[in-house]
Amino acid sequence: MTWRRWASPAAPLALALLAVTGCESTPAARAKPTPEPSATPVARVCAKPAPGPATAPDGAVTVDPAVVGDLATKTKNSPPNTTFWLRPGKHTLTPDRYAQVIPKEGNRYLGAPGAVLDGRKKNQYAFGGAARDVTIRHLTVQGFVAPQDQGVVNHDSADGWVIEHATIQHNSGAGLMAGARQQVRASCLRGNGQYGLNAYKPGNSIKGLVMEGNEIVGNNTDDWERRREGCGCTGGVKFWAVNGADIRGNWVHDNRGTGLWADTNNNDFRIEDNVLEANDGAALIYETSYNAVIRDNTIRRNNWVEGRDKAERGDSFPFATVYVSESGGEPRIRARTDKIEIYRNVLENNWSGITLWENADRFCNSPANTSSGDCTLLVRDTDRCARPAIATAPLYADCRWKTQRVEIHANRFVLDKSVVKCTEKCDRMALLANYGTYPKWSPYQGEKVAEAITRAQHNRWHDNVYVGPWTFVAQDTSQVLTFKGWQAKPYQQDAGSTLAPRAGG
Repeated sequence: MTWRRWASPAAPLALALLAVTGCESTPAARAKPTPEPSATPVARVCAKPAPGPATAPDGAVTVDPAVVGDLATKTKNSPPNTTFWLRPGKHTLTPDRYAQVIPKEGNRYLGAPGAVLDGRKKNQYAFGGAARDVTIRHLTVQGFVAPQDQGVVNHDSADGWVIEHATIQHNSGAGLMAGARQQVRASCLRGNGQYGLNAYKPGNSIKGLVMEGNEIVGNNTDDWERRREGCGCTGGVKFWAVNGADIRGNWVHDNRGTGLWADTNNNDFRIEDNVLEANDGAALIYETSYNAVIRDNTIRRNNWVEGRDKAERGDSFPFATVYVSESGGEPRIRARTDKIEIYRNVLENNWSGITLWENADRFCNSPANTSSGDCTLLVRDTDRCARPAIATAPLYADCRWKTQRVEIHANRFVLDKSVVKCTEKCDRMALLANYGTYPKWSPYQGEKVAEAITRAQHNRWHDNVYVGPWTFVAQDTSQVLTFKGWQAKPYQQDAGSTLAPRAGG
């Protein structure tokens, strides 16, 4: 498997900054934007985990922390659908890196108050195997050393697992992998070396994933982007080719890198009622994927580290807190929506706002496609995307992941530069592409993609509220606009929106 990275924009054009002058606004919004932010409740799971049962449930097999390997041995010797109760204390496996527990179908693992399964930096994995419908509750799993891109709990991405009231912390690799119909609820995914959760399964068969009420904090402690620059392999949660996901009520904060990152052929996501804050990079990246609803989230103080770093290097690309990259609505792909709709969110004091981007050189079968080996969901055979067929319909359209049918409305964008501690490049909303140049046989050379994403692919901002000194980028990085210019022809964005440039401080 080839791991993908965030697509880098082509060499930026010269940036011409235009000053915002005065208070520019349009008539009152037609849709009611999100009200003033208040103290948003968050899923404070890590500080106060819910205690497990203090006594063994009827019929449960009791696991003794004083016996090394007791959990794996009793799992092996018990039938499917067995409930195991782990006594208080530190449980360990035998000191072999492959000594993980291999559950049987329907097994349930319940931790008593204070029950910990500790890998002692000796074991790579805690729970693996292909058994379906396994449940893990009220258990702390820590100290395992999974390799890069691999996970500690549900290592083999089995289907139907339920992880509830668990603490998965201080492991290498990913704390948790995912399978189809997996539910992760009210759990603490904290301080893992790469991801809190890596939702990847060979064969791209993850469907119906639910993540609800979790705290996802401080992950990527091993700083993989520094160790492998451009790997795109870090953050709180990474989703790969997941079809149908509900991500709601989570507190995703203080992760090194991106908070939530959906990368390559994801579809039908609902990301709602989350608090995404203080992540070093973007709060949310939705990349080369389809059909999503992003609503009612509180998004604050994200992208300060990565955004500032890019600005100090002189990069004029509008690195955003919500980054939609080669992703859009596609009615031909079945989902609960046929567009990407971003609404009723509060974005407060982040490094920049929302960027819609499409790399003209990135398409199926292009050497510039960092999702190497993958094609769009509309063209399964990568080799079809070649001359001469790619130059005409239907492949001209279907060989591209297109940023299209994105609607951004009824959001509140607040920026106080004295809080973010910036003077420029932290205040941008953007809709753009690069000038197509590569490869030589590409039918998308020149300004074709930039003109399409800006004017022809039904991407629309409207009825938003802006507080603070926002600027707007359209078509390419050289077109930096005032609010009035953003609303005027030829772009005609943000009808019904208002801007109070000085109110943000």
